[in-house]
Amino acid sequence: MTTAVRHSDSEVSFGFWLYLMSDAILFGLIFATFVVMSTNLAGGPGGTDLFSMTNLSMQTALLLTSSLTVALAHHAAMEERIGPALVWLALTFALGAGFLVLEVRELSGFVASGAGPNRSGYLSAFFTLLSTHGLHVSAGLIWIGTMMMQLLLKGPNSRVLSRLSRLTLFWHFLDIVWIGIFSVVYLPELF
Repeated sequence: MTTAVRHSDSEVSFGFWLYLMSDAILFGLIFATFVVMSTNLAGGPGGTDLFSMTNLSMQTALLLTSSLTVALAHHAAMEERIGPALVWLALTFALGAGFLVLEVRELSGFVASGAGPNRSGYLSAFFTLLSTHGLHVSAGLIWIGTMMMQLLLKGPNSRVLSRLSRLTLFWHFLDIVWIGIFSVVYLPELF
């Protein structure tokens, strides 16, 4: 790898870490807003009235399993095993898409039952937090599709592997945020 390419990659990596830190701040602010608004039910339903342990368990299993599959994709690509890397990425995509389907189904069910984001401060903060996470997962799915095409067309060159490393970090970050959502939003309401 030439010095210019290494320098360029280190600048991109630095920029990515800045992005990831700013995203952590964004989620931290949304979490703080949720905690402040968590008692503002305005006579509407709370989490105990709305949440389904079955749906939550499926969402969590899908997203946490996708963290393993993206790591396996990264590992295979680093060893220049394109076929397995593509299979693991495709599986990660499917798991992430399944997570999104369950989340959209849950949120649309809440809206249909009259528990939309305009019902109370609690639900507004809840929808903001989950929708922001869902948008990030959607962006991650687009990124996974892009990485699959790059691996297929360009092979595991240094730039593609560098991008895949950042995708892997981003996806793990989304799982960490989900664990926060699970712990702060769902867990206190279910037990």
